[in-house]
Formats: sequence, C-alpha cells, structure tokens
Amino acid sequence: MTGFRAIVLTLLASFLVAGCNTVKGAGRDIESVGQAGSDAID
Repeated sequence: MTGFRAIVLTLLASFLVAGCNTVKGAGRDIESVGQAGSDAID
C-alpha cells in the first residue's frame, strides 16, 4: 500500500508543477500582448 501511495503522491506533485509552469507561461503571454498593444498605441 505504501508503494501505491508514493506513486500517487509523485503523480500529484508532477501535475502541480506542470500546472504552475502553465500558469506562469500564460502570464508571460498576456504580458507580451499588453506590451505589444502599448507599443502600437504609442
């Protein structure tokens, strides 16, 4: 049972790390779009 629990915890941790990277990447994309819009207005 402890082996199964270790596998589940490892999978959950990897999903959390992947989710954080996805959110961070989306934030950078939104920031770059805002910068491009600001540059276009100026």
